[in-house]
Amino acid sequence: MKWISALPFIALTVLCWGMYGPVLHRGQEAMEHSRMRPFLMVGFAYFVVGVVVPLIVLNTTGEPGHWNARGILWSFGAGMAGAIGALGIILAFKVGGRPMWVMPLVFGGAPVVSAFLSVFMAGNYRQLGQSPLFLAGLILVSMGAFMVLFFAPKGHPSPADHGSEAAISAPAEPAAASAPQESSS
Repeated sequence: MKWISALPFIALTVLCWGMYGPVLHRGQEAMEHSRMRPFLMVGFAYFVVGVVVPLIVLNTTGEPGHWNARGILWSFGAGMAGAIGALGIILAFKVGGRPMWVMPLVFGGAPVVSAFLSVFMAGNYRQLGQSPLFLAGLILVSMGAFMVLFFAPKGHPSPADHGSEAAISAPAEPAAASAPQESSS
């Protein structure tokens, strides 16, 4: 029952990663639809949480293990995969993707990739055929993610809604006072 002690941390991750897309999109809107400026802030946040905090913990409480080239390369590879994935989300938003369907597709597809990569890395790929429920679960996860894409609400919020996507992204109409006036003379 060790998995029970992991549940609060899993819940924390689900909560934070679930917030990632919508909060990032709001940051992009606040920066006048800039994509790279918010991504830079994401990188800074990763630096604080992924570099500063571990350095403090390692220097104050210590941890078993040691530095070695193999561990550094695999860990750096994981960081690169995460950063490139975050860039992929930025680029999806840049070409018109919306958090409502980009994030479910990402987080529906990512577990499938993770499961297959984990099975392959453990050398258990020959056992896949012996576990039809595992494969059925992966198919259901994929289908669920794509159902979110196809059946996501398509309504358009009123421009009067404060902070709505429509209000922020709708082109501004020129004010009547600043519109050129035709002279009647």
